[in-house]
Amino acid sequence: MIPEIQAGLERGVLTLTISRADKKNALTNDMYGALADAIENASTDASVRVVLIQADGDSFTAGNDIGEFAAQATGNAPKERHVVRFLHSLANATVPIVAAVQGKAVGVGTTMLLHCDYVVLADDAQLITPFVNLALVPEAASSYLLPLRIGHARAFEMFSLGDPLPADTAVAWGIANRTVPGDQLRAEGRRIAEKIATKPSGSLTAMKRLMREAEKLVAQMDAESSTFVERLRSAEAKEAFAAFVQKRQPDFSRIAKQ
Repeated sequence: MIPEIQAGLERGVLTLTISRADKKNALTNDMYGALADAIENASTDASVRVVLIQADGDSFTAGNDIGEFAAQATGNAPKERHVVRFLHSLANATVPIVAAVQGKAVGVGTTMLLHCDYVVLADDAQLITPFVNLALVPEAASSYLLPLRIGHARAFEMFSLGDPLPADTAVAWGIANRTVPGDQLRAEGRRIAEKIATKPSGSLTAMKRLMREAEKLVAQMDAESSTFVERLRSAEAKEAFAAFVQKRQPDFSRIAKQ
């Protein structure tokens, strides 16, 4: 495990804490790798009955580290993109996953919630999917799961506009289970995780497998990933990241339609 991802096992609950608060918990390749390892191992470790994902600081996660995105856009991608392993681990997970989310959950911070079995939001939480704003495409099989969950019209709105979705709306739309005051978030996430951990694990695993089509999700993730990498190298993406670094609005009007 690395310092940015803290892990602790107690009463059958493996708690994974994203701990890079000074960078709004932006996820690096190494952090994805640590999360993937933990979730993969949880599915085969008899002592782990539930995984609880939470984060330090005032944000759940700012999404993928923008510096690593920019590096990949210029062709400097890591040898192994651990984000792919992380997403596959979510799709293939047999152990129940609970998430406790505060503040902004950007990009993968929102799409990973579609793979969690129980989601608690602090009342200040905001779900943000800015993929199109960055000239990219959705990932984590969210292009399939989000329309399935909330309908095409709402999913298109979230993806195309990238506006923050308030916590109460996320619950009303069925993305999350409930909201709680921020100072109660971790206690509520722990309470739910421990309650699930007391249930018969074999039954939970069988139920989760019946509720999810892991092979279809992985296939969708791989299709998204291929398009994502292609878009990451596009002129539009280069303009989007340059604008981000220069703290200005991007101008896509001079880029030929692709």
